[in-house]
Amino acid sequence: MSTNKDNILVPRITGLLILEVRKSNPNGDPERESSPRQRPDGKGEISPVSVKRKLRDLVLEKEGVIWNEIKASLGLADDHFQILESRGRNRDGIKKQMEPKDGKIGQGFIDAYWDGRLFGNTFLEEGGADTIRAGVAHFGVGVSIAPIDIEFSTWTSKSGVEAGKDRGMAPMAFRVVKHGLYAVPFFVNPNQAHKTGCTKQDVDLMLHLLKHTYSSTRSVVRSMVEVVHAHTLTHKSRAGSVSDFAFLDVLTPKKLEKPSESLADYGALPTWEKIKDQPIRPDSKVTFEQCGEYHDYAL
Repeated sequence: MSTNKDNILVPRITGLLILEVRKSNPNGDPERESSPRQRPDGKGEISPVSVKRKLRDLVLEKEGVIWNEIKASLGLADDHFQILESRGRNRDGIKKQMEPKDGKIGQGFIDAYWDGRLFGNTFLEEGGADTIRAGVAHFGVGVSIAPIDIEFSTWTSKSGVEAGKDRGMAPMAFRVVKHGLYAVPFFVNPNQAHKTGCTKQDVDLMLHLLKHTYSSTRSVVRSMVEVVHAHTLTHKSRAGSVSDFAFLDVLTPKKLEKPSESLADYGALPTWEKIKDQPIRPDSKVTFEQCGEYHDYAL
């Protein structure tokens, strides 16, 4: 697989997802009976694994509307976009695909697994120097802009699930965030692309999936979570044109001291139009717009 053509070179990207949560659990904590994740300071949290799982599921569902629409628009092939992190995977078969040749990871592995090329190998307990450990795309920990209120309620079932009972109850089964706004940073770094076989097409697929990440993977307790913004800056230089933190900080909504009740509590959210002409730091004459190309993949 050649990676010396401009149309397949992986770019450097800094991104920020802004998620609105209404009466939903965006990410349950297994250590707290699946209650919404919450930090000691009261703010909500979303794990990177949780976000990547939803992206994988959208690609794994080959009969799904989202995959087929994006597949057609980007000209993708099913067999080149398999998911390594899937149930029932054949570990022995995958290890054969991973067998290195000429000092590089097996081409069979590279050709098959989209998430392997993009996120890296998840067989962390195995492999030597030729094993792909770190991928090209990384999601940071998502944190709510304000502290969150968690609501607990009991669910009932007309049909009993226990022998001898004609009805059922699940005390405190419904554990949701009343309202929250979360910021989830993500990064695309081309430095590992030569090892993983990742191309720009792999990254483009991830970017086009972002707005569907929650709206197309809804569940009973995650029925109202939506991507409000999917800010991305594609750097002019593949080595980086501006500090990731500078871009993230300027587009992160202002913090609130108490839980929000609606999106209106945050006022006007930062947008590219408002910040593009700002200097990247106080003592600089370089603006954000001069550092790269912006796109909001939530629109």
